[in-house]
Amino acid sequence: MENGAAQPVIVAIDGPAGTGKSSTSKAVAAQLGLSYLDTGAQYRAMTWWMVTNGIDVADPSEIAAAAGKPEIVSGTDPANPTITVDGTDVAGPIRTQEVSGAVSAVSAVPEVRARITELQRSLAASAGVGIVVEGRDIGTTVLPDADLKIFLTASPEARAARRSGELKGVDVNATREALIKRDAADSTRKTSPLAKADDAVEVDTTELTLAQVVECVVTLVEEKRAGK
Repeated sequence: MENGAAQPVIVAIDGPAGTGKSSTSKAVAAQLGLSYLDTGAQYRAMTWWMVTNGIDVADPSEIAAAAGKPEIVSGTDPANPTITVDGTDVAGPIRTQEVSGAVSAVSAVPEVRARITELQRSLAASAGVGIVVEGRDIGTTVLPDADLKIFLTASPEARAARRSGELKGVDVNATREALIKRDAADSTRKTSPLAKADDAVEVDTTELTLAQVVECVVTLVEEKRAGK
């Protein structure tokens, strides 16, 4: 391209909870001047809407019937990622234990995944500079043609410690059990399970600081861009 403008680059970052996905993705996007999308927040927003509107989250047919109703809008600025449902800011409410407990069940419903996957693809397609998209099925299902796919991993202990650090006053052991349970649910669901794409680069973050993980991913993106 002229003027040395970089090609838009699409980066998929997948992995289980507590691996540092969000912090890494936001920092990489900010450093490289890319848009950023937290797909987990979209599933949480859908779940929050279901819970708030009295949908029985134990009934997949009820979830499926309502999946088209909420209007979910994601802001893609890594410095200030926003999420609204029907115009209401839900960045805080979607992080409650109630939503965390129901999000796997809601996310497993094919109609929910189809709706949100479509949303994610349109946001990625419209990101002029490129985008870092983080989630659980981005490299495998949502954006299989992403320029770079990263799969973050970490030991259950490290992930629980990080996650309980994020959630104030939460017991590490309880968090560890909850994470393992959620990962098992998300890895075994029929529709686009949590999985590592064959062409993804795996980064184990257990022994790394956030800065080291960010540096590693930024280097991978820059190498990918240089090779384009």
